[in-house]
Amino acid sequence: MRFFYSDTFNLPLPAGHRFPGGKYTMLRERLLDEAVLHSDQLHRSPLADTADLHRAHDVDYVAQFESGSLDREAMRRIGFPWSEHLVRRVRATVGGAVAAARAALDEGISGQLAGGTHHAHRDFGSGYCVYNDQAVAALRALASKWVERVAIIDLDVHQGDGSAAILTGNPLVFVFSMHGEKNFPFRKSTSDLDVALPDGADDAAYLDALDEHLSAVFAFRPDLVLYQAGVDPLKEDRLGRLALTYAGLKARDEMVFRACLLNGVPVSMALGGGYCDPIDASVEAYANTYRAAKAVYRF
Repeated sequence: MRFFYSDTFNLPLPAGHRFPGGKYTMLRERLLDEAVLHSDQLHRSPLADTADLHRAHDVDYVAQFESGSLDREAMRRIGFPWSEHLVRRVRATVGGAVAAARAALDEGISGQLAGGTHHAHRDFGSGYCVYNDQAVAALRALASKWVERVAIIDLDVHQGDGSAAILTGNPLVFVFSMHGEKNFPFRKSTSDLDVALPDGADDAAYLDALDEHLSAVFAFRPDLVLYQAGVDPLKEDRLGRLALTYAGLKARDEMVFRACLLNGVPVSMALGGGYCDPIDASVEAYANTYRAAKAVYRF
């Protein structure tokens, strides 16, 4: 099994910035220390091809971001200060998503130790997302004839508004988002299937809702699932507003992986969210997603 990682995922940020830039190294070290993954299973995320970016994103937006000429308001909406490191980071995030999608088709499961940048729209970024990694991966898989149909299962606590805006209406893609009803983004896009949960929803309510709606994904008969395994439904997450436990999140992941395995659909996973303070709680939730994948797929 192949999983993808880049040293550029660790983003140097100003003191006091809300985004925990070092959490991906913490995750990598934990997975290796516990032998959840072995070093020969980790591969460097390649940089995305410009042609792949342009399938999902406006040509001028890509050019302005990469040259550092986006205006201050556009960068404020993204939430990161511009840097050449940031350009390399987001290219690696998208390139790794494409590589993981291809690897999943070859091996049944793959993923990246980051990603899930689902708030990026065609011509603007938002919510710490510059390019939409799963939208790019889905459109590349279709354009390259790797698959005929793709589904996105987005279980971040925040709706995947960018994924919905870019992909909804494409008859070859099905976007399912289950998220907090009153959480960011406050102006939501329309997915193929949106399930909005009230503040404080706990493990039982969450898993019941997922169990009720997950079958709709497989009724679409996808050839590939892109799974946004956001960990911010965790009760301790500062930006979450739901009340899931570690056990609930792990059960969620196992439900998704078992459904993919049962239906014979390869899955590529990205990790979204993760804003606990201290951040170790989010890293533990990330690691649980990989533990769940290993328990189901036995890699």
